[in-house]
Amino acid sequence: MGVPERLASEYRPRAMTPKTSVVVVTYNHAAFIDQALESVLGQRTDHDFEVIISEDASTDGTHEIVKRWQERFPSVVRLLLSEKNLRSNETVRRGFHAARGKYVSLLDGDDCWSSPDKLARQAAVLDADPSLSLCFHNAVVSTGTTRFGGLWTDPSLKARLGLADLWEGNPFATCGSMFRRACVPRIPDWYCQVGGMITDWPLYVLFAEKGDIAFLPEAMGVYRLHPGGAFSPKSDLTKLETMEMLYRIVNEGTEFRHDKDLRAGHGRYFLDMARTYLDQGRTDLARRCLREARSYRPRGQFRGLAEAFSLEVRSWLRRRASL
Repeated sequence: MGVPERLASEYRPRAMTPKTSVVVVTYNHAAFIDQALESVLGQRTDHDFEVIISEDASTDGTHEIVKRWQERFPSVVRLLLSEKNLRSNETVRRGFHAARGKYVSLLDGDDCWSSPDKLARQAAVLDADPSLSLCFHNAVVSTGTTRFGGLWTDPSLKARLGLADLWEGNPFATCGSMFRRACVPRIPDWYCQVGGMITDWPLYVLFAEKGDIAFLPEAMGVYRLHPGGAFSPKSDLTKLETMEMLYRIVNEGTEFRHDKDLRAGHGRYFLDMARTYLDQGRTDLARRCLREARSYRPRGQFRGLAEAFSLEVRSWLRRRASL
């Protein structure tokens, strides 16, 4: 799917209040950004939409590419340009705050949408149910190496979810999102303390506090894993450290409103990671996950503690067997 040059003239000046806003966040995505923007401008909708490109001082030519897109579609595309590389979630937040649409979809500049009806279908879902704060669709992972046959999200996931379903981690790809902007008109400062490696999960938590989540199992986007990504190419230790920090920042940022549920989800997440690393024979990382699971467990969660103890014994036995 592309946007032939002849279509540029069809993008007439749009309404001052478009129904949907698409926030494209990009840094050093010169190899991918054209495809991302083609998939956005190629959307078939019966409503107006705007495109906000939040570009974070790229050094590979991305800056020049997005400027050409803005010049080509001046009535639709707006640019938010960093004077220096921010490396924080401020690049996402400023896009949301600049959005004028009733709904906001988020797209990383190295991903793309595979369905030209993505915006129309998700907007229809949110239109039909005002109690929803979010709507997600599935996404194909470009490497095709996930647990769900190349999909990011388990397609058997229930069609309606709530905040409780997010505490064990993020089940959705960023490119699958559509937010009801009125649910969180101002994104708090603590969201930017997370850094720039994980933009989506804390954002989902903020919106899920205000309403339920709809899930469409069909894949309408492509989530690209590559060495230049913000999170996927990091070391496993760095990823664990980031998740440890993230749980604490989210708990503090939400003023401990969900402390018990968050702690329980935190414990289950790190116990699952401990199992994974133990099965791989990576006992150092498994022990770290066990320590983290125990240090942040809910008071009185004896079942979780007993399970952690059992896993630690298995870890000790493996270490002894390898000597």
